[in-house]
Amino acid sequence: MNSRRDYRSNRAALFDGIEEGGIRAYSSHEIDELDNDRAIDGLQDRVNILKRLTGDIHEEAETHNRLLDRMGRNMDASRGVLSGTVDRFKMVFERKSSCRMATLVASFLAVFLLIYYLTK
Repeated sequence: MNSRRDYRSNRAALFDGIEEGGIRAYSSHEIDELDNDRAIDGLQDRVNILKRLTGDIHEEAETHNRLLDRMGRNMDASRGVLSGTVDRFKMVFERKSSCRMATLVASFLAVFLLIYYLTK
């Protein structure tokens, strides 16, 4: 099957040179050179496409890396804020009496439930 395609391509290459006023015959070496030139052009196009594609992939990877770095910095900052808040709560819980703390927690819970039922 492949030899048939080669035969057709060689035959087409032979008759490509028909011009008005005469027929130009190509030697097998010229036909091979033409086939090689076409193959080189096809490969060059594919290489250019792959080069653009890899450049686009590289840009996309760099964009995602920058985004992830930014997210990591933001997470570290929020972790610092939350740990400071937790430390403050620990200090409040240690200094206050348990009765006052229970009253404070119950009042926060009551306000939360009241707001919840009013919005619903």
